Amino acid sequence: MDDNPRPQYRRALLKLSGEALMGESRYGIDPATLEYIADEIAETRALGIELAIVVGGGNIFRGMTEAARGMDRATGDYLGMLATVMNGVALQDGLERRDLATRALSAISMSQIAEPYIRRRAIRHLEKGRLVIFAAGTGNPFFTTDTAAALRSMEIQAEVLLKATKVPGVFDRDPAVHADARLYSRVSFDDALKNDLRVMDATAFALCRDNSLPITVFDLRKPGNIRRVVCGEAVGTTIVNQSQATRFAEV
Repeated sequence: MDDNPRPQYRRALLKLSGEALMGESRYGIDPATLEYIADEIAETRALGIELAIVVGGGNIFRGMTEAARGMDRATGDYLGMLATVMNGVALQDGLERRDLATRALSAISMSQIAEPYIRRRAIRHLEKGRLVIFAAGTGNPFFTTDTAAALRSMEIQAEVLLKATKVPGVFDRDPAVHADARLYSRVSFDDALKNDLRVMDATAFALCRDNSLPITVFDLRKPGNIRRVVCGEAVGTTIVNQSQATRFAEV
């Protein structure tokens, strides 16, 4: 391993699912998992990269599934947005305890908890070396936090969207069902669509494709993976435009 790794990207956006904060719990925030993620982000930030984060809320809202039965979709989505704010504030606390200047920006106004999302303000925070956490999704119902991640990536001019998951990357079929499932190291947007690889929701995927924003899908559970990805190591699966995808390579 290189003792002095250099980041391949100047600015990146990391998408964390709310479930990533659960650890082995059924719902909520697992303190040990939160500490682990904060350490991983701190290690990556130490490389000098400008890093923004979008966090989901499934770990909190999923615990309310029974109560949500029959609930109006827009109402349910707003509750999910509030869950992302809770996660964002918790993550901000973990990062600040590591002496990392962090700002939480919410797409829904709640000034006592987070700054309002303003694109220029977010960019300025990044330029000053602060970590930025985007909470409350896009601020609109019917859009996922994957879409929020794609949108914010475009708005801050991120060079890559890093999608942290619980799997090594994108497979040609479900590895839980097919033992011979193939893990791609690089694939084009068009081929991902053609093969129904389901990297993220359709709206988010289309935003990234139409704006030539690479997506890297990787396993968050392996220590050091965020740092490896931003340093250009062959980790996970990268989805790019057809002109950039020279091969369907196996890791």
